[in-house]
Amino acid sequence: MELALVGLGRMGGNMTRRLARGGHLVTAVDPDPAAREALADESGVTAVASVADAVHALSAPRVVWLMLPAGAVTDAVLGEVSELLTEGDLVVDGGNANYHDSLRRADMLNGAGLTFVDVGVSGGVWGLTEGYGLMVGGTATDIERLAPVLQTLAPTPDSGWVHAGPVGAGHFTKMVHNGIEYGAMQALAEGFALLQARDDLVTDIPGVAEAWRYGTVIRSWLLDLTASVLQSDVTLGDVAPVVADSGEGRWTALEAIDLGVPAPVITAALMQRFSSQGNGDYGNQLLAMMRNSFGGHPVTSVDDSDER
Repeated sequence: MELALVGLGRMGGNMTRRLARGGHLVTAVDPDPAAREALADESGVTAVASVADAVHALSAPRVVWLMLPAGAVTDAVLGEVSELLTEGDLVVDGGNANYHDSLRRADMLNGAGLTFVDVGVSGGVWGLTEGYGLMVGGTATDIERLAPVLQTLAPTPDSGWVHAGPVGAGHFTKMVHNGIEYGAMQALAEGFALLQARDDLVTDIPGVAEAWRYGTVIRSWLLDLTASVLQSDVTLGDVAPVVADSGEGRWTALEAIDLGVPAPVITAALMQRFSSQGNGDYGNQLLAMMRNSFGGHPVTSVDDSDER
């Protein structure tokens, strides 16, 4: 199948490679010469600098797949694409988008005679070799048209991808997936922190992680990755205790509030990430001063804290 893929970052570049190696003809788009050069030796890939170049290179009806950051960048490229494409062309957004944006974008593109599919993509740096998990939103007709691409990107043609529902369902499902990911990661991190706190008692933490990978109810790919990290560096001494959040955890927590559906584990995991970023420091400083005010409890100075 012939398509354009716009955005050759960590995900987009490897998705382009997987598609090309699966027999598709991909016009890969990125303004960064280095991103295009990285695909120069990939058979089946033609790298171009602009969306206009890609659209002109494709035969109608066209498929243009975006792998861009959420927000203004995606909106800008979609605006450009909508003016270049013609009726019957299909636009796919595989970036981490808010599903509300996907619904709005579908209306905009439908008004121009174009169709739209939103795809939640999971797989990270392992997707090239292991395949991508794909959660797809759109009409049955559009998904059928896109199926050869989805089957190539997925771990197998018949597994790892789902037509989750109409437009919006793909990014909504991916949002919830990432919320679950936050909670699962937090539980593993807290458990291993407890083991590390009693390293006088549990003397082989990497061995515990390795054993848990087999036969236990918490065995998972996340545990596999965690075990690999601990095998290489159990102390983690060079790693700052700062955990970023991509945005989808926030969207999941807000959606839970809007729907009145309790999601305490996901929300607590998100709050812990905020705390790791230093956003809880002022509150903790104030708590220390409250304890000092009513009970005379000692307050640790910044210098004393740095020495610990």
